[in-house]
Amino acid sequence: MRDGKLLVGWGMATATYPGMRSPGAAKVRILQDGTAHVVSATQDMGGGTYTTMIQVASDALGIPVERLHSTLGDTFLPPAPVSGGSMTTASVLPAVRGACQAALQKLIEAAVGDEKSPFHGKKPDEVVAQNGRVFLKGSSRSSGMTYAEVLSSKKFAAVEGESFMQPGKEREKYAFQSFGAHFVEVKVDPEIARARVTRVVSAFDVGKVVNPKTARSQGYGGIMMGIGMALMEHTVYDDRDGSIVTSNLADYAVPVNADAPEIEVLFVDKPDPYIDDQGIGARGMGEIPITGVAAAVANAVYHATGTRVRDLPITPDKLLRV
Repeated sequence: MRDGKLLVGWGMATATYPGMRSPGAAKVRILQDGTAHVVSATQDMGGGTYTTMIQVASDALGIPVERLHSTLGDTFLPPAPVSGGSMTTASVLPAVRGACQAALQKLIEAAVGDEKSPFHGKKPDEVVAQNGRVFLKGSSRSSGMTYAEVLSSKKFAAVEGESFMQPGKEREKYAFQSFGAHFVEVKVDPEIARARVTRVVSAFDVGKVVNPKTARSQGYGGIMMGIGMALMEHTVYDDRDGSIVTSNLADYAVPVNADAPEIEVLFVDKPDPYIDDQGIGARGMGEIPITGVAAAVANAVYHATGTRVRDLPITPDKLLRV
């Protein structure tokens, strides 16, 4: 296929990456002013952990996201795994939801134990804490007391819940894996044998997508990494002593904004029913967008030129050898 003087090629490749999960902990504090604070010693490298922690806490507590705060990145906080192996989401978010449930249980116990509250004398399992309010089971959600009113009545500054979650026997029964597919278009200038990626459409199954915006952003970043792997990035060693010649960003080529093609990222968005016992069903999105991109680019280059390049990066000299 051609676009003017340029050769056009289409290629695709599959992607797969393990659904990793490690032990993780979180703590939630519901404050008397109606706000809440969620903390964990995880980190946010740009994948959106600050945001997804707040989303899960908001859903569990029934407190609007604008009244929630998240703190992370400090070893004094409840322990959580490193950002590696695409495990942060599946490790930390279940712990956040568990901590929210523990805090709500303490709030119910405070309401039941308050002689001035309408719940005094009730059993804790007869009372529900949802959507920012404490109320009796079966009654209207607008009845009862707000979280702030319960804490104020008891003269509590806050209630706190903590949770530690870890993989269990489900790992003995099931294999956890994420999947994807990349579809790539390249255009090759036959006069100088330069290949450029002009369009990418990628689809992923990573379980529940907690935040489509941050997940899609990770998809863009991973796909750009894959383009760099395919066409630019090359570690050159000195044959004399094994030292790395391309040891800095002046000599080691990486993609920049001018190299970014049109990218579309799609999600299956179906929760994984077994990866955690909190019903979140989310697997990590960190590494799978990179997986398979280079193969799809190589297939597209072959489709455009008829030249099969089997070592990366695919540079003009390799296309001119034939």
